[in-house]
Amino acid sequence: LLFRGEYKNYMACNTEYHDLAHTLDALLACARLMDGRNLSGNPFSLQLASELLLATLLHDTGYIQKNDDLSGTGAKYTASHVERSIEFVKLNMNDFGIEPSSLDVVGRLIACTGLRNRWEDFNFNDTDEMIAGTILATADLLGQMSDRAYLEKLLFLYYEFREAGIEGYNTEFDILRKTLDFYEITQTRLETTLKGSYLYAAVHFAVRREIN
Repeated sequence: LLFRGEYKNYMACNTEYHDLAHTLDALLACARLMDGRNLSGNPFSLQLASELLLATLLHDTGYIQKNDDLSGTGAKYTASHVERSIEFVKLNMNDFGIEPSSLDVVGRLIACTGLRNRWEDFNFNDTDEMIAGTILATADLLGQMSDRAYLEKLLFLYYEFREAGIEGYNTEFDILRKTLDFYEITQTRLETTLKGSYLYAAVHFAVRREIN
């Protein structure tokens, strides 16, 4: 309902890269990674699993404009969309069945997707919550970059960056060229900051699909 513009006080999603398809891609990646973690013998609690999936579904709601926000598109919030997503959750938690005791956890997990956020600044409750944060941040990246149409969709990301005033993206070619560097940075981030949580995908596919 939210992405279609049928949620109270909000417009339909009008960003063509950070859209419903991306959110669902991230959700599928997150569910697979979490399943791999659970199959590895250290399953999350039901509460944390629920918080993680809710955080994934809501992690890009900050791109969606309110009905009285009539200038431009949600892309103008690129730099602040993570904080706006957390604020959206706070304002609408009851509609999504988020208990007050889960609010801070869901917010921290969403914050883990912010590429500029310092991992050492997060005050996780325990190791499981920290791993959940690495899984969401990993799923956010894998959900985009494993899409067979990723390179084509980058043009939509360019238009979002241009509206947001992100420096260094003056032409469509710039975002294609810089993707090579972003790929290398992402590989390092997956291995280090995000604790290699992408490897849980191998466990999921080996057990569930009997494939490598």
